Amino acid sequence: MDIQLIQGEFSAKDSLNIVGEMIRVKIRFHENAITHHSSEEDIKYRESKIKYLQEQMHELKNQLLQRGQKLSLHATITME
Repeated sequence: MDIQLIQGEFSAKDSLNIVGEMIRVKIRFHENAITHHSSEEDIKYRESKIKYLQEQMHELKNQLLQRGQKLSLHATITME
């Protein structure tokens, strides 16, 4: 099953907002999992994922603001 979440052209600002929200949702997912799991190994794994996502968000913001043009975004979730 495929769920198409994003399809189209967006301004740099709108692209940042859309992708940023998706990243923030994933960060909240990991933060919530940390509060419900006490395994030190799991916590360290999730903290590393959060840090990675935050770094990606920062890089995305820098790149999109420099480009300042419309972008084509496509995002599909594939469930197998």
